[in-house]
Amino acid sequence: MELKGIHHVSAMTANAALNLDFYTKVMGLRLVKKTVNQDDTSVYHLFYGDERGNPGTELTFFEIPNAGPNHEGVSSISSLSLRVANDEALAFWKKRFEELGIDHEEITKRANRATLAFTDPEGQRLILVSDENNEGVASGTPWEKSPVPQNHGVTGLGPVKLTVRMAEPTAAVLTELMGFRLKGQYPNHVAGQPDIVVYETGEGGSGAEIHLEERNDLPPERLGRGGVHHVAFRVENDEELRNWIDHIRNARFPNSGFVDRFYFRSLYFREPNGILFELATDGPGFDTDEHIDHLGESLALPPFLEPQRDEIEAHLKPLQTK
Repeated sequence: MELKGIHHVSAMTANAALNLDFYTKVMGLRLVKKTVNQDDTSVYHLFYGDERGNPGTELTFFEIPNAGPNHEGVSSISSLSLRVANDEALAFWKKRFEELGIDHEEITKRANRATLAFTDPEGQRLILVSDENNEGVASGTPWEKSPVPQNHGVTGLGPVKLTVRMAEPTAAVLTELMGFRLKGQYPNHVAGQPDIVVYETGEGGSGAEIHLEERNDLPPERLGRGGVHHVAFRVENDEELRNWIDHIRNARFPNSGFVDRFYFRSLYFREPNGILFELATDGPGFDTDEHIDHLGESLALPPFLEPQRDEIEAHLKPLQTK
């Protein structure tokens, strides 16, 4: 068994309309599924990705109206990243952010890659990562109808950073339970803090990395809008997911067991510092219930929620997606 890389990252928004506007019009991602939180059908769950919403390109948001701001701290997914093709694309994004008034830092090196950190309107911490000379997990293909030129578009998810008070227990889960490999480390941009350690899985590269940061100067995170709920890792299919379930149960980790999300199947568990991990299958995919040309245009519900459509739609504020 081997995890293939990052499958998706799920974050929090207090305003689905604002979120939709930023990630489609500013970031140029495709809305590949407009659905609801299956654990709370009164709120939206929005999925963005490449042209097909391929595994490894999916950035998702749960809408929690009136959610307070995220308070940064340990036991958190403290930043997520988005891949772009090369350094030239990164320069394009720096200029675009300047023109649009998007808060951003300067282009700088992280783990030997050119990167550009920025925040969305709700304070979500993101990093654009150049895939110049990158080898490893293949990237996706930006949607040709995006407002961003396809050669500069976001190609998928990059490294995810975890911030914890004690790194050793999390590192042990990554390497001993989940099969990640130690790849290296790089200086923390926060003065006086230990280096950030890089772990990789599968074919490696920017689409298969976890960056682990140890901080003893922060309180526990209070999750809110602009925070990240969980990170999911790719498994090939249902059979392999069931093998992972057995593996994690045998290690005596409390877990969700097999969960059918319709567009993929999942397993959830928390690592020792309390961060929520998900393992998710590559399929069936987002074109299971919508034609590939019309992804995200209508409210999609899995079959087990379809009988409740009228009630669900009555509680949702309409979103303009075209």
